[in-house]
Amino acid sequence: MAEVSAATLVPEIRTVGVDGMLVSFGSRLSEPANRAALAFRAALAQESWDGVEEVSTSLVSAYVRFDLRHLDHAGLRARLGALLAQRDWYAAELPGQRRLWRIPAVFGTELAPQLPQAAEAAGMTEAEAVASLSAARVRVQTIGFAPGQPYLGELPEAWDIPRQSQLTTRIPEGALAVAIRQLVLFSVAAPTGWMHAGQTAVRLFRPDAQEPFLLRPGDEVQFTPVTPEELQGLRRDPLGGAKAEDLS
Repeated sequence: MAEVSAATLVPEIRTVGVDGMLVSFGSRLSEPANRAALAFRAALAQESWDGVEEVSTSLVSAYVRFDLRHLDHAGLRARLGALLAQRDWYAAELPGQRRLWRIPAVFGTELAPQLPQAAEAAGMTEAEAVASLSAARVRVQTIGFAPGQPYLGELPEAWDIPRQSQLTTRIPEGALAVAIRQLVLFSVAAPTGWMHAGQTAVRLFRPDAQEPFLLRPGDEVQFTPVTPEELQGLRRDPLGGAKAEDLS
């Protein structure tokens, strides 16, 4: 996440479609803006306003979908403004019930063939890249693009590397891809412009589970290097070897 002073950031409330409002805490990703979005979304959920049907976050915004039979735009805007005024959201504590997930991952090999390319772009050897990526403790900044799929950050500045100019046509479920100081852990097989540097066996989307998405915005993740043989054994585990520690 970019290093941006919270003093330069001002929340903005915007209408989205017929029945939505967006509270934006910045025009680009930064730690204070992401923190504010996560904390504000948690506060909205606690308010339980009559007529609010959904609250969710993006990287720097909180979204509210509401029922026009119970709330109008002016009334909701006033409530959102009053909630914003209650505190400095850029310095707010992150939501409770967060977990630290430790997820086994193979870095490089034929399972994650773009590690050499990513390491070179970051100015590192492959061994240095693995050490850097596995040492990083990254936040689930948001869930998006596919069900349960997290955007994770931020990585050290050396990982401010560009996306590829051409798409990789398909990387598998559980792939760990890197670019722009972020990691994406893929919940489904998909094309991508990010570099496939690691591979896990974790199942992020479990439609039949009580909580279908394994990760929550605000959770933290650290990747533990394993061999391809060890990863193959972990595929029998419903969570692919992922273990959670309570941070609340």
